[in-house]
Amino acid sequence: MKKLFKLATPLLFAALAGCASWNAPPPQPGEPRAAVEARLGRPTAIYQLPTGPELEYATGPYGQYTYMARFGPDDKLISYEQVLDTPGFARIKVGVSTQQDVLHTLGRPTEKSYLALPKLHVWSYRYKESGVWDSMMHVHFDHDGIVRMMMNGPDPAKEERRFFW
Repeated sequence: MKKLFKLATPLLFAALAGCASWNAPPPQPGEPRAAVEARLGRPTAIYQLPTGPELEYATGPYGQYTYMARFGPDDKLISYEQVLDTPGFARIKVGVSTQQDVLHTLGRPTEKSYLALPKLHVWSYRYKESGVWDSMMHVHFDHDGIVRMMMNGPDPAKEERRFFW
């Protein structure tokens, strides 16, 4: 039993250390890029903007949060924000924004699809609407890559399944 306890103790401390990073404060403006990457780990994507690099931290295909860390030309953090929310989606302008704009604003989509009849490419993003509801935002692009429509609704992967007999 003592041997088991000796083996389990380091694992317990390692697990608790991992949990502590969940409550760590977010990076603050002015922090160097190297320090931000050391704290947050490897980004899921890096975009080069005219103002400087932008690091994407997406939480995966079923994640509802994507964080963007934007840096200036001096590699100092300008902003760090969760972008899959109402203000983030409001930055996308129908008839104006392009696929590149959407990628730099919201990060990579959860899934991509194509609607043959209207000939629209669709990028879908999971998010928590109003911080409560499991939702998906669908951004529709024409063949030129311009946003033509945005539509949100419940996340089908998180909806309660009901069977009626």
